[in-house]
Amino acid sequence: MLQAILGIDAARIASAYLVAPAAMSQRLVRAKNKIRDAGIPFRVPEPPELEERVSFVLDAIYAAYTTGWESLMETASTHHALAAEAIALGRMLVQLMPRESEAYGLLALMLHCEARREARYTSDGKFVPLDQQDTALWSQSMINEAERYLHSAAVFQCMGRYQLEAAIQSIHANRARTGRIDWKEIALLYEGLVRVAPGTGSLVGRAVATAQAGEPVSGFAALEQISADQTSDYQPYWAARGYLLQLLNRKDEARDAFNRAASLTDDPALREYLFQRSTEEMD
Repeated sequence: MLQAILGIDAARIASAYLVAPAAMSQRLVRAKNKIRDAGIPFRVPEPPELEERVSFVLDAIYAAYTTGWESLMETASTHHALAAEAIALGRMLVQLMPRESEAYGLLALMLHCEARREARYTSDGKFVPLDQQDTALWSQSMINEAERYLHSAAVFQCMGRYQLEAAIQSIHANRARTGRIDWKEIALLYEGLVRVAPGTGSLVGRAVATAQAGEPVSGFAALEQISADQTSDYQPYWAARGYLLQLLNRKDEARDAFNRAASLTDDPALREYLFQRSTEEMD
């Protein structure tokens, strides 16, 4: 779906799934060979087939969204339109499967993230972290829409990964109303997310939330427990590590972690922000 239909290259698909580009290229070749050898046609599946395929479709739509999200500054790139295309696909999926709670959850998640698009960078192109963004720049109408879909998902009482991630973003969105972030609630949601989908991103998020909730030592210990082969090239891990080391007043290690994070991003604004954080640790 990502390559054949949306035209995303193997390197970006690999980034979305946290695997090496070479490994993803091999997977794509094997998939194409299987489709060719088995004579599998490209066609719209019948309704009975949707349920068994929906989890894969949800993951692909979210990967498309994150690819477009990460390409925000590439205004000349065709990838720049992917985020909007992914949201359109999310809306279509909700219409096709109105009883699929995770479809509602994914759409709510994407809308919550999209609502903050204008606040991610300053007018002169500097990166702004989520907890420092000007909430007046957030789209309240989009946030309200995301909340409606999240509430629709809850009706089915079948919690999944995307509903939990959307709920985390909902708490961040609530800062526009209350002026604060309930990190303890976010930490609890991450505990649930790790049980449902124990991926690298959720493990890193749980560690940061734990630290932000007032337990930096426990948060860093949780970060240390993540396998090294999962984190060597995972930029959010190194950014989180730098931040938690900063909280623990381990300045030299924090500087090194921020520098490592900066080297792992293609976003020049984010790279500049991370290098700035590493320089601050030297003061």
